[in-house]
Amino acid sequence: MADRPDATAPAPPRSLDAVDHDILRILQVDGRASIRSVAERVHVSRANAYARINRLLEDGVIRGFSARVDHERAGQGTSAYITLKIVQNSWRTVREQLRQLPGAAHIALVGGDFDVLLLVHTPDNRALRELVLTRLQAIPEVLSTRTLLVFEEEELEPQEGPGRGTPKPQE
Repeated sequence: MADRPDATAPAPPRSLDAVDHDILRILQVDGRASIRSVAERVHVSRANAYARINRLLEDGVIRGFSARVDHERAGQGTSAYITLKIVQNSWRTVREQLRQLPGAAHIALVGGDFDVLLLVHTPDNRALRELVLTRLQAIPEVLSTRTLLVFEEEELEPQEGPGRGTPKPQE
């Protein structure tokens, strides 16, 4: 039994071919694309496209589908990147607490002059101030914070490459 692999260990990721990469590009640009449309654009049958997308989902390559939101129009007009220095080896604890913050959009453990980079969207500066001074700085493992107010932002949308379907028109 010692030679038997751990049944709970995740299977190693399967390699992706050019068709898989093309499917990913299409779905990144338009997550609502139909199976038929995807199949036509990558030149495979609908059954093949369906099976490939399901495999990409099962393997965790595609983690889900979501909408790109204009935060200002959605009532979250203030955005900021917040850098945090944290107690060594407290990443998992801090990450769980950061996930609970209202408006937290992205959390990254990084190397450099700080340990964590946090992107937040709040209704206004008052809500941002409350989040930083009351919520973040109350986390015992957070040693210091620095807030970088975002004046303007643009989310880059994935582009389809040459020969990979219809390129997105340039504005």
